[in-house]
Amino acid sequence: MTVITDALCPFCGCLCDDLTIVVEDNKIIEAKQACKLGSAKIMGHHKIKAPMMRKDKNSEFKEVSYEEAINEAANILSNSKRPLLYGWASAVCEVHKKGILLAEELGAIIDSCATVCHAPSTLAVHEKGLPSATLGQIKNRADVIVFWGSNPVHAHPRHMGRYSVFAKGLFSEKGRKGRKVIVVDVRKTDTANMADEFVQLEQGSDYLVVSALRAILSGHADVVPETVGGVPKEQLNKMVDLLKTGKFVGIFFGMGLTQSKSRYKNIDNAISLVTELNAFTKCVITPMRGHYNVTGFGNVCAWETGFATAVDFARGAPYYNPGETAANDVLLRKETDAAMIIAGDAGAHFPADSVRHLARIPVVQIDPYWNPTTEVATVVIPVAICGVEVEGTAYRMDGVSLRMRKMIEPTHPPDTEILEKITERVKVLRGE
Repeated sequence: MTVITDALCPFCGCLCDDLTIVVEDNKIIEAKQACKLGSAKIMGHHKIKAPMMRKDKNSEFKEVSYEEAINEAANILSNSKRPLLYGWASAVCEVHKKGILLAEELGAIIDSCATVCHAPSTLAVHEKGLPSATLGQIKNRADVIVFWGSNPVHAHPRHMGRYSVFAKGLFSEKGRKGRKVIVVDVRKTDTANMADEFVQLEQGSDYLVVSALRAILSGHADVVPETVGGVPKEQLNKMVDLLKTGKFVGIFFGMGLTQSKSRYKNIDNAISLVTELNAFTKCVITPMRGHYNVTGFGNVCAWETGFATAVDFARGAPYYNPGETAANDVLLRKETDAAMIIAGDAGAHFPADSVRHLARIPVVQIDPYWNPTTEVATVVIPVAICGVEVEGTAYRMDGVSLRMRKMIEPTHPPDTEILEKITERVKVLRGE
């Protein structure tokens, strides 16, 4: 029996690094400190046993060798006129680098899971920057916490206990008793049930409410109507007072802000609010990133291409234009004629019309787990689980890079090896 301490959890953007993993006979039998979601990921479920292929989408899968699957994947991608490489958020940064090289070789579009969650945040940061902080700073200093359009009780179960609401820090020794918690959402979530102040707004009115807060903060409360987005002016005044009088304010926002009406302008406006609050107190804002390394893909892609996501190599050089080059843009326009889905699940999270198009075209899936994307795949290549069977680098939601450790020996080859072999085969097929 082996006990691994201070292990990282490869599930959500919290990237908790205090786990104790118990291993016996190369099998994880316990994941101490992990939440239920993280424990399920670490312990493993519905793993794909061997590479699979099928002649068409109506036929059954047949187990094949890795060599056969890799050759077929390379054939599909090299014959494509408009290939899409999507996913990446549940893989380490070393995988991202190999994927970008493959995309460049193919002249493909490469896009991450951020395209359906926090891509609007990236656009807002382009315009306004991001006045943020590490989760450690927030834990140690924040006395006012705001969750806007996010529900960490369900999506990031250990966030409140480790980094924000209940955590005791150097200058926040009282933990929850020393903090005010504000939740802004369209419905009363389990996170809202724990809040000191719950601000319930109407669907799609986030931009209006942020604008009203900014007007009150700047001393122009007279221009704010009695109700904004379903929120009484009295409650907006109270929220501004709570924000202004806090010593350190930490605002966390989720898909309730990024994917509602106004999209990236919501975040743009919220960042402006944070900037203006810094005239009165210390205030920071952080996106609640979902998959454990979706932040990492944005960083690696930006280093390699100049853009964080939705990068098109069809012109021979990186080109980026959200609304044109993102995964769902090309799928809904039926432009792409082949796709590779890796470390992500388009079948579960994309709009129905996008999934219908994926069901019509050849799809290569590279993933340890059977999921809805498997149902529309033509070639399935199982790989080792990053952060469990393979070590590597990942970025926490606050942009801090951490090194993930290998907990057990892998039963399948790593993503990096598969991507290298596909790239080599594509070069051969293209006569390079």
